[in-house]
Amino acid sequence: MAEKIKQAVASVKGYTRKDEESATLQTDAELKRQKRIKLFTYIGIFLVFQIIVMTVFGLTVMKVKTPKVRLGDISITNLNAAASTPSFDTTFNTQIRVKNTNWGPYKFDAGTITFMYQGVPVGTVSVPKSKAGMRSTKKINVEVSLNSDALTGSSTLGSELSSGVVTLTSQAKLTGKVELMLIMKKKKTAMMDCTMAIDLSTKTVQIVKQWRNESV
Repeated sequence: MAEKIKQAVASVKGYTRKDEESATLQTDAELKRQKRIKLFTYIGIFLVFQIIVMTVFGLTVMKVKTPKVRLGDISITNLNAAASTPSFDTTFNTQIRVKNTNWGPYKFDAGTITFMYQGVPVGTVSVPKSKAGMRSTKKINVEVSLNSDALTGSSTLGSELSSGVVTLTSQAKLTGKVELMLIMKKKKTAMMDCTMAIDLSTKTVQIVKQWRNESV
């Protein structure tokens, strides 16, 4: 009888060990499964983060904008005008500003700014070949000389000279390339139109309107 009891106890102990081993195996498998889930979760989060970064990068850094061309303040050094003739000639200093908002330099070729009275050129100034750095403004000081020699037979020039204010327009065109990441180059041409008024009594120039047209 005692022998049978010992065998029964041994059998129970054997089953217990098997149950413990089975439970341990199940626990290890569950831990591995949870680790795999965490790993895949982290990989998914990383991929989503990379997609967001690349999207933002593409919409900001890699987006090429057309640089802006503007005239700065104008300071007259010489001005002669006669309503009776009618005629005028003037010399002034100004600053050409090429504003580049891109994340790369804008290298532009030499260009020309033409000043006109009612569509007739009265003078030009050359813009030298140069470069506007990344997210910066290139400033070029120039001296401009204008005269009315080409305005023969103008019916309105005498009236404007008598009124004391002469209205001129100017146009500029710069062609160049924006360089990104040292490998990507995008051609951009900036064109400017400007309207200015010369006050003959105070010998000052006021920029009435200045805007730009964009060309890819």
